[in-house]
Amino acid sequence: MPILNVKVSAVRSPDLTRQIADLLLELTTRVLGKNPDVTSILVEYVDPADWVVGGSTLLEQGKRSVYFDVKVTDETNTKQEKAQYIREAFDGFSRLLGDLHEESYIYVQDVRAAAYGYGGRTQEARYHLPD
Repeated sequence: MPILNVKVSAVRSPDLTRQIADLLLELTTRVLGKNPDVTSILVEYVDPADWVVGGSTLLEQGKRSVYFDVKVTDETNTKQEKAQYIREAFDGFSRLLGDLHEESYIYVQDVRAAAYGYGGRTQEARYHLPD
């Protein structure tokens, strides 16, 4: 049930949107162990002339960047899983976008189960102990 909010410095493209969604769905499923059927991904495009890093636009620097956050229920992933996810996502975006600025951010946000949910129910309400 994670939701991913992605901002990418590139020209809007249905093909790139699909590639980003495929990359993140695969990583979120394989590395974080999340169910792909309830994973949502929102991709927004930002003109490189409107993205400033270190006082210069990405357009001026000839670079690309990405920022995304993924919200997961607290205590469902280890530090190692989150570190692997961030590393593999950065590498994946480097392959997709080309010259990726090091100042590209990935935020795995641990959200309390009682304060997070979908379909009108919290994750805490969905939790069931094994019989």
